[in-house]
Parts: sequence; structure tokens; C-alpha cells
Amino acid sequence: MRAAPPDLEALSAQEVLAHVVAEHHPRLYVACSFQKEASVILDILLGIEPRARVFTLDTGVLFPETYETWRRTEQRYEIEIDVYRGEWIDGLWQRDPDACCGMRKVEPLERALAEVDAWITGLRRDQSPARAGTPKLGPDSGHPGKLKCAPLADWSDKDVWRYIAEHDVPYHPLHDRGYDSIGCMHCTVAGGGRDGRWAGTDKIECGLHLVP
Repeated sequence: MRAAPPDLEALSAQEVLAHVVAEHHPRLYVACSFQKEASVILDILLGIEPRARVFTLDTGVLFPETYETWRRTEQRYEIEIDVYRGEWIDGLWQRDPDACCGMRKVEPLERALAEVDAWITGLRRDQSPARAGTPKLGPDSGHPGKLKCAPLADWSDKDVWRYIAEHDVPYHPLHDRGYDSIGCMHCTVAGGGRDGRWAGTDKIECGLHLVP
């Protein structure tokens, strides 16, 4: 049985990432959504371990700006991001968005995490009430036996933007157009926090992150 993870709450994002790299690389995977939090994490992490493993979930209906940010990110850091894709059924996002997310995001994530011990996400506690209890490192209830690391858990939106400005980090241009959270084209509109995701429905999460 895996021992309980150490308490990293007092550590900075840089220190948290250094710890998980030392403990888990190369069986460590970084989820990259190309949103601003992912941009910050990659910039810090690749400074610690240039061979860190990075993956993304390509639903096939990401914004053109997301694919362009993907290209710029690979160029900037001279990396190749691993890609996982799921099955596609036309119109499913309208009829059953939960099923669509399950096929295009949750199932590919299962494959991505199959051979690793820990993964890194861009969750922050102030993104939504459901994420308020996010630990910097803890067991992943959605994937038993694996650890999930959220090094920016205690960062504010201003902290993220400050880091991006100070380090000239490339970021998603839709953030400048009122999109705080960016997912698929069909299910994302401009909005603060996560209000722009699945607007007009009671859906608030895609299923990748079970709330603590």
C-alpha cells in the first residue's frame, strides 16, 4: 500500500514541483490544457527538469487559438507534447455533455495515466467552490494508487499573471478576450472563473477532477 504523501502545503510552487520531480520523474506526467496555469507550470517545471513528460487531451474541437498556443509552447521550450484522443460522436456534446467529456477527456486521461505514479494539474482553489479544498499533493481519488499535484493550488489569478509578465511566458490569447477558463469550442464562452464552461447548464466539471 502506498504511503501517505508528505504535507507540502508550506512549500512554494517551485519547491512542490522540485519535490515531485525528485520523487517521481520519469513516472510523472504533466497535464497541459494550454491555459495560463499550465503555461506557468511548464515554465517552472522545465527549468527544473528539461526532460519532464508533458501530455494534452485533444478533443478535436479545441479553439484554433489553443492549437496555436500548443505550437508556440513546443517551439518555446523545444519539447514535443504527447497527445491522447478519444472517440467522437457527432452532436453528443449537445445531447449528453457528460458522455461527451467521458469519451473525449476522461477515457483518454485513463490511458495517459496508466503507466505513471503521479500527475500535475493547474487546479487553483479560487477557481470554484468545488476546488477550494485542493491540496498541493494528495491521493487522486479518481485514479486509485496515483498522486495528483496542484502546485498552484494557493495562487491567485494575480499571482499567475504576475509570473507570466515577469518571465515573458507565452499564454493563450483568449484570456485577453474575457475567457478565464478555456475548453472546447462548442461548450465554452467568455466568462469569469468557470462561468463560461457549459454555460446555461448545471455542469461545472468535465470529470477529470473529482472534488475533494
